[in-house]
Amino acid sequence: MLADRLAGYSNSLSYMRLAPEVVHEVKRRVLDSLGCAIGAWNAAPCRIARRLAQSAKVKNGATIMGTSHKTLPDLATFANGALIRYLDFNDTYLSKEPAHPSDNLAAILAIGETVGACGKQVIEATVLAYEIQCRLCDVAALRPRGWDHVTYGPFSSALAVAKLLGLSKARTVQAVNLAGVANIALRQTRVGDLSMWKACAFSNAGRNGVFAALLAQYGMIGPSPIFEGAKGFIQLVSGPLDLPKLGGESTNKSRLRQRMIPFKILDTYIKPRPVEYHAQTAIEATLKIRDEVLKTEGPRGLVEIAEVEIGSYGIAIEIIGRDPEKWHPETRETADHSFPYCVAIALLDGAVTLRSFESKRLRDPHVKELIHKTHVVEVDDFTDRYPQSMPTRVTVRTSSGMEYVKQVDCPLGHPKSPMADYQLEDKFLRLAARKLGSVQAGKVIDFVWKFETINDVGALMPLLRVEK
Repeated sequence: MLADRLAGYSNSLSYMRLAPEVVHEVKRRVLDSLGCAIGAWNAAPCRIARRLAQSAKVKNGATIMGTSHKTLPDLATFANGALIRYLDFNDTYLSKEPAHPSDNLAAILAIGETVGACGKQVIEATVLAYEIQCRLCDVAALRPRGWDHVTYGPFSSALAVAKLLGLSKARTVQAVNLAGVANIALRQTRVGDLSMWKACAFSNAGRNGVFAALLAQYGMIGPSPIFEGAKGFIQLVSGPLDLPKLGGESTNKSRLRQRMIPFKILDTYIKPRPVEYHAQTAIEATLKIRDEVLKTEGPRGLVEIAEVEIGSYGIAIEIIGRDPEKWHPETRETADHSFPYCVAIALLDGAVTLRSFESKRLRDPHVKELIHKTHVVEVDDFTDRYPQSMPTRVTVRTSSGMEYVKQVDCPLGHPKSPMADYQLEDKFLRLAARKLGSVQAGKVIDFVWKFETINDVGALMPLLRVEK
């Protein structure tokens, strides 16, 4: 049974089996996620989630990021997960189903703090969560069946939390059963005009994963087999789930031919810009075109754009280039999931930043005019190349008759074009320094780079307190 296999893998995974590059990648993801969280401090859904979490006070609970308030770990997971996710700036994994695997960190840090976990234990749990969520995304697409990608989240979060709680294999199986039976999320979260819930969908999944693991710790038994049962996950939600070998497992029984499966965290992507990942290549291509237009025709060329064509692949178009709302975004959540909006901003401003999604910019008539000159087409060859690459071709035609075409296959932050550590630090400082102060932000960076030496991960939370 799959639940037994996942529980056995969880219990066997050890920090000692992790290569240095895997450990380093965890630290990069932690730093990136903390920056995203602090950068989203004032966002409306994050304030709502924080107020709810603050309604409970627990002496030895989990800290709400940015505060000194300790609450129930599942409420902290919800509040902190909303912070990590809100800006659409945390990492991504694209396969049959997309994911933002760093979403799991809210649950991991909340439980890690409550049990006094050391840095190595948190690193173990993080690698595990990434491995489970990404492998599930590889084997079955939920989107065509009407379910949201966060439906895989309770499994990955519950397993990571069970690891930190030190649950036996038998109780870890029950955590998986409980995580799966009641936490199926509707795809409506990402259809049409997107709402505040987009930032909270996985934080809720993580909260449910925490709750499932805590119930299992106390002896709660869940329905089984949760995956293979007559009314189980495979039959009703995912369809066939033929999960391959997992990271750290051997490809061959023979010792002479053994090769270890790489861990999935190495295949995930860090975002250089705060937009849905499929838009990253479109923005890079657009910025190259903008430079060429300015060089050839000057500023007048940008004013006299007659047509913009975005050529992309099927999944990208389905997510950010098909719904009518993508041409009339009224919320940040819709705009950062809109091909035409992101390309229009890149052409007009020469950059896509957090300020690109402020209300004033959403209402700008110049932006709206350019969006209405934009159309999206599917390129069959691009669809065939996804997810090994995510090519986007942007074509801009001006009133003078000039045509500019640029294509980008893999954006900055992709494993084929990785962001350097200094670029990641710069991103963190841009997001967090104003809220934390430059000295405190520097201390967070130092803390994360030596994460494997930390005796108690709870020592991180005071460093994240936001200055009033």
